[in-house]
Parts: sequence; C-alpha cells; structure tokens
Amino acid sequence: MNVNTPGSVVFENVVKKYGEVTALKSLSITIEPGSLVTLLGPSGCGKTTTLRLIAGLEPATSGKVFIGGQDVTHLSATYRAVSMVFQSYALFPHMSVVENVAYGLTVKGLPRREAHGKAEAGLEMVGLKGFGGRLPSELSGGQQQRVAVARAIVLEPEVLLLDEPLSNLDAKLRRHVREEIRQIQQSLGLTAVYVTHDQEEAMAVSDRIIVMKNAEIAQEGSPRDLYERPGSAFIADFIGDANLVDCEVLGSTDGRAEIMVAGQKISVPNAAGHKGAAKMVLRPHHIRLADGGAGFDGHITYAAYLGNQIQYTLDGPLGPLFAIADSTGDPFKAGQDVVISFAADEIRLVAP
Repeated sequence: MNVNTPGSVVFENVVKKYGEVTALKSLSITIEPGSLVTLLGPSGCGKTTTLRLIAGLEPATSGKVFIGGQDVTHLSATYRAVSMVFQSYALFPHMSVVENVAYGLTVKGLPRREAHGKAEAGLEMVGLKGFGGRLPSELSGGQQQRVAVARAIVLEPEVLLLDEPLSNLDAKLRRHVREEIRQIQQSLGLTAVYVTHDQEEAMAVSDRIIVMKNAEIAQEGSPRDLYERPGSAFIADFIGDANLVDCEVLGSTDGRAEIMVAGQKISVPNAAGHKGAAKMVLRPHHIRLADGGAGFDGHITYAAYLGNQIQYTLDGPLGPLFAIADSTGDPFKAGQDVVISFAADEIRLVAP
C-alpha cells in the first residue's frame, strides 16, 4: 500500500465564530510534514474546532488554511487529502471488518477487488491480518480502534486526523494502542494531528504539543520543553502534576534569582526574568522527605502505597503539597511530621 507524500498544515490568522461566540482567536500554526502534533487543552479550548477546520467540516470565519502548500480554505472535506479517526470509531456494525476498511475506497470508485486488497494490506499494517471476515462486534475495543485507523490510512491521506481516539478504552489498553498509533505514524511518515485532553497521552505520542486555552495557543513546544520550561502557571499545572508555591523574587542576575519562600532565601534558575511576586513550580517527584535536617517543616496528612511509588499529601509553611516517593525502605505514615527539601536547580518560576 502506498501513502501520499505527507503534507504540511498551516493556519494563517484563522478565526472561527459561531454567532457572537469566538471559538478560535486568530490562530496561526505550522505543522511540519511527517510530524505528529497534538492539540491539547481542557474542554472548550478550541482544539476540536481546529481539527474540524483542518478536515473541512467547518468553514473558517476569516484567515487561511493550507494543506500541503495548497490553499484549502474554501474546499469542502471531500476535496481535502485528509482522513479522520473518530472517538466513536464509527464502524458499520453490519459490515465485515474488511468491508469497513474498504468503504472509503469503494465510495471513491475503486473496484471492489482492488479496494479489498488495499483494505487487507491496511489491516496487516495495524496488526489485524486475518481479521477481515469478522464483524466489529466480534472485536475488542482496541481492535476496533485499529480498524478505524486502517480505514483512515488506506485512503492514503496527506494528513491523518485523530479526534480523542483512545477515550473509549481503559487505561491499560490506551497505553498499548497509543504506542501502536505512534509506530504506524512513524513507519508511514504520516503527518498526524492528534486531539486529546489527556496530558500523559499527549506527551507519550507527540513530536510537538500545542496547548490551547480560551480559544488560543497558551504555549507550544516538545513534551520536554513544556514540562521542564513552562511559560505560565496554567502550563505548569496542566502538563504533569505540579505544586505551585507562592514566593517573592528579590533579585535576578545571570539567569538565576534569589527568592524568598516561606521565610527562607533560595537561589534558583530564573530564565524568564520574573521579579516580585511569582509562583515556584515544584514537581511531586522532586520533593524529598526526611526525619530531620535542613529544609521546611511538613506534616503528612495522607499516604497511599501504589506498588512502585508512595504518594503523599502534606501541609506546612509551603502550603498544601503533593509528593511522590519510591516505595523502597520504610514509608512515612499519615500523621507524621517530616522535613521537606528539594534541589534548587529543579525549581522553575512562573508569573503568579
């Protein structure tokens, strides 16, 4: 099975309004050919609207949309080289698996035998060789999702769109299927745009993540960039667990800042150059707990053993904290007083 040359996706100042409601505020993005970019954000942030604009399922109010260098702003979905994998799978229950995968090809006028041959190749590509004669009801949820992916890729799109593709699967199966989707995307060199509200899922599959908030881009970058260099308290809290602790930046020089937090002065990295009131981003796994020594007082209000880790909720002068520790050794128990410490170079500062 051949695949079209992957296409880029470019938005130039795209605005989408529904009456008086603005669903997208002058969005400009560039998605490089062959990359998987995730649109991530809470419900109502504009990510699904963006996907539908790429697909041609919604018209832009203003601005331009390009796919593979072609201006498709006013082209309907039928004339765009894109395929979509839906949250609901959208499989026809009365058709066999191979008929489901071949459906789009037959609609385009491909002879039945040729369409079924391409469909069988698509099923083999997603690990479902020999499943073509079954009905969707005879497959697991993960297998049905792979059928939906096969149906999309046999159309040889320039861009593959995935709308919350794993939301109907349980947690363990989601991990497995997201790995398969990523492997298929990389092996075919597809351009893929992936929509999810699950930050762990986004970090696991993406070359780049575009985080959206209130119908516009809050920040974009690689998963590591967003996690290690959040540009705001919203990003720090949304990408991975984070404790946001109030602090005061006393001064800054050579990329470092002296801050006052809970009555103690600490020197921390300060690439953003904040001064005055700020938030200290303290990741749960960066927190160290001890019986004594230097640090901040803390009191454990909750402890949960989860096999490979122990999760703690703490109170103290830093405010309420969530901490994660290895499950080796003797764990602390709820009700114990502890000393809280952390490596200053692991701290990031964001505006309050």
